[in-house]
Amino acid sequence: MRVVAIVAAGGRGARLGAGVPKQLLTIGGESILRRSVRLFAEHARVDEVVVVLPPDLAADVPADLAVPGKPLTVVAGGARRQDSVRNGFDAVRGRADIVVVHDAARPFASADLISRTIDAAVESGAALAALAASDTVKLAGAAGGTGPIVVERTVPRDRVFLAQTPQAFRADVLAAAIDAGRGDAVATDEAALAEAAGFPVRIVAGEPTNLKITTMTDLRTAEAIAGRDRASARMRVGTGYDLHRLVEGRPLVLGGVTVPSGKGLAGHSDADVLAHAITDAVLGAVARGDIGRHFPDTDPQWEGASSMAMLAHAVALSGEAGFDIVNVDAVVIAERPKLAPHLEAIRASLAGVLGVETSRVSVKGKTNEGVDAIGRGDAMAVHAVVLVAERG
Repeated sequence: MRVVAIVAAGGRGARLGAGVPKQLLTIGGESILRRSVRLFAEHARVDEVVVVLPPDLAADVPADLAVPGKPLTVVAGGARRQDSVRNGFDAVRGRADIVVVHDAARPFASADLISRTIDAAVESGAALAALAASDTVKLAGAAGGTGPIVVERTVPRDRVFLAQTPQAFRADVLAAAIDAGRGDAVATDEAALAEAAGFPVRIVAGEPTNLKITTMTDLRTAEAIAGRDRASARMRVGTGYDLHRLVEGRPLVLGGVTVPSGKGLAGHSDADVLAHAITDAVLGAVARGDIGRHFPDTDPQWEGASSMAMLAHAVALSGEAGFDIVNVDAVVIAERPKLAPHLEAIRASLAGVLGVETSRVSVKGKTNEGVDAIGRGDAMAVHAVVLVAERG
């Protein structure tokens, strides 16, 4: 099944009053147009993207529209929205099974929403994203035809939905809908044309954040959404876990600190289970594999080595990837020894290697309530979580 997306950007957004075509305005450092095109260029189920632009922009395509990943065709729009979508459809007619139509002015549609709309179109022939009305809905008009606006009646809101895009169609359904829109017929979306052509259009639950940017207030809201998304994208979380057996004749090293104990941890290096778990968490946060990949126990250079050197290497890799450590939280699970007297020294030792203040390093000690090898005092385990943030 071949899926083609048509991004409708054939208008200029005059209602916004920005002085330039609305789709070229930037939010969060990226144009509205590019954001909307990228939704489909990066979607795993979309095979091709068609962008419909005003004729002058189609003749001189904006430089930032080059989004890698999918074939992209630019066509000139028409006088009406339905004419623009028809031009976009004509560019792919015969090589699409499902066509998704999306307004460029909605740059925050999620990949899940796109997938659900495609699925509904596959099953039903035509589908659109829409939000159920949450407020009481009034039908109103001018009193006497010329007087003030008054309520004519209250409409049952459980039957009222606010249409969004994406809207998706089987190619044959969209072709018939486009034919229904020729001549004097005017529609504000393709779903209305499909309705006019006699096709049932399935409702897919839309998203409140799938905002259509029409006014300056919308633009400010979009900036806030983009800022929130950008902030969350700059953060990454990694988790780590490690377990070692406790044996006689080995020192117990935790976070680079030697803790008095009758047993130590068995391992190729100094077997610092706390440093190992945090190392794995750091590597995971920046998608650089795991500790076994970087420090295999078959490599003699790591025999008896300090695990804090391994942690330092992971922190360096994080820095090379453009991320800094924000904070660490770790839980050491062991029956003995009691770690409370040593936690401050352990936290300070870890903080020095992680390059953060001690206040950003949390280490907690828990027992396993006598259960399994840890509960018998034969092993020690650590769970760790690391938060990193992109620089700049």
